[in-house]
Amino acid sequence: MKTLIAAMLAATALCAMPALAEEKPLRIIYATHADSGNTFWLTVKKGMDDACAIVKADCQMLFIAKAGDVAGHIANIQAAIAQQPDLLITSITDDTAFDAVVKEAVDAGIAVISSNVDDNEGAKGNARAAFVGQSFFTAGQALATRVAGDFPAEGPIRVLIGVNAPADNWSRTRANGIIAGLESWKAANPSRDISWHEIDAGLDYGTSADRFGSYFTSEPNLTAYFDTGFWDVGVVTVLKDRGIEPGKVILGGFDLVPDVLAQMQAGYIQYHVDQQPYLQGWAPVMQAGPIRDYKMAAYDVDTGSAIVTKDMVGAIEELSKAGYR
Repeated sequence: MKTLIAAMLAATALCAMPALAEEKPLRIIYATHADSGNTFWLTVKKGMDDACAIVKADCQMLFIAKAGDVAGHIANIQAAIAQQPDLLITSITDDTAFDAVVKEAVDAGIAVISSNVDDNEGAKGNARAAFVGQSFFTAGQALATRVAGDFPAEGPIRVLIGVNAPADNWSRTRANGIIAGLESWKAANPSRDISWHEIDAGLDYGTSADRFGSYFTSEPNLTAYFDTGFWDVGVVTVLKDRGIEPGKVILGGFDLVPDVLAQMQAGYIQYHVDQQPYLQGWAPVMQAGPIRDYKMAAYDVDTGSAIVTKDMVGAIEELSKAGYR
């Protein structure tokens, strides 16, 4: 966190540098892999908008019509390239699909920063200059370790991992981190009976509820459920409908959308990882001026893997309503 704060202060200071005589207003475009109804991304957009107001930039966020539409996402990036922005920010949800279009932007002289999701190989796998976002594997591992601390002292441990978008880097890598955390717990507790399975949990509450419900029917003694996003809210619906009391199945996931905070207050969701979406909109924008006007290099920003619990929700709710969390 100290490193992140230092980077934020440094970026703000750089934006206050004297303007060059020929300086024009910054033009920044953010192409995301989400639709405009995704509450997480509205927080990213607020971070972008607030930063754009500070640097007096002309900014635009491009959404896709439906989550998972890679072709639509690439088309938005191509449309952004045609506008020749000073900075293009984009999420990179696939290790190969975005290689050509990002290189096209770089070859056109446009600075590119990936935000929220990066190529799994980072700069080795994609021509983008830097990444602003969470270390997904580390975050998944940390979440699994925290949840495992609540496993019962006796009896078999049965775990289900909801991989919401199996083809996307963010979802698959978080799931891999969760598995690594479970494997560590298994190695440290060799006498315990633990097993885990995966499902494609989908990208909306209804789909997650249906697919979890089908699995839960066959495995009613489930110990814990991990979601790679915030769609464990749909899982809560199934638990309530079947009369399962809060905490009977431990739930852990990612991001702090209002629905998640409400279910944490109700006791159904125990742990969620905050990747601080506001910073994923704010931090890349603050690099635009120094990159364009002073030829400075883009830099990575790790927006963290803080685990939030019920006792922290009260302090976060007002910030969530204001669009910061």
